[in-house]
Amino acid sequence: MLSDQEFLRYNRQIMLPQIGEAGQQSLTSAQVLLVGAGGLGSAAALYLAGAGIGNLVIADDDTVDSSNLQRQVIYRDSDQGKAKAAMAAEQLQALNPHIRIRAVKARLADQRLAMEVSLADVVLDCSDNLETRYAVNQACFKANTPLISGAAIRWQGQLMAFDFRQGKGPCYHCLFPRQEGAVDEPQNCSNSGIAGPVVGTVGNLQALETIKLLTGAGEVGFGSLRQFDGLTMGWQAFQLPTDRSCPVCGTGE
Repeated sequence: MLSDQEFLRYNRQIMLPQIGEAGQQSLTSAQVLLVGAGGLGSAAALYLAGAGIGNLVIADDDTVDSSNLQRQVIYRDSDQGKAKAAMAAEQLQALNPHIRIRAVKARLADQRLAMEVSLADVVLDCSDNLETRYAVNQACFKANTPLISGAAIRWQGQLMAFDFRQGKGPCYHCLFPRQEGAVDEPQNCSNSGIAGPVVGTVGNLQALETIKLLTGAGEVGFGSLRQFDGLTMGWQAFQLPTDRSCPVCGTGE
């Protein structure tokens, strides 16, 4: 049951027939893991906290730098040099004292990643490197945990959602196969640039897909790649087939 305070606080979204009290209770009871507290993670986390996600776990091993402040809007100038996960948790708790937030000041990998994924109802991949993306994808598939993945660079954004609850693909590896022994070339905001509102747009949409998934509202774009062009405001969508030879989710046929 929602408390009187919670009912008043979330009244505007409870009014939505697709959410209602039952949907709000689902949000309040949910645990969401955000991997990465940069531009994507900071935008998504603010709206998830505002929506009343009962348990948020924020994982990031980085510290706040002045160059982050152009797009990572959860931080303040005085946060420079401090752990992103801790500073994000502080801001989110100030926004909504009714939820629980846990900061993980580390890059999740191996057993720690597997444990955190297994505890979550949904995972948001807000990371900025391929190694983490592949690891999160594999951990989510093994744990049958839905994954909402976002990416942004320059003026372009990408949004992907993978429903692993039935142990089926497609997955991130189907879309971007990793060649054995290949060395990933770093391509990120620090060497390619980024328009801040583009990464914020994708992060907000990751939060929206998460809310829809947890409440059953509308349709989540599972198994599709949606690309956003900030220069033209255009969207493109592509349905993703499962790669049967995929080492993560393939059937081996």
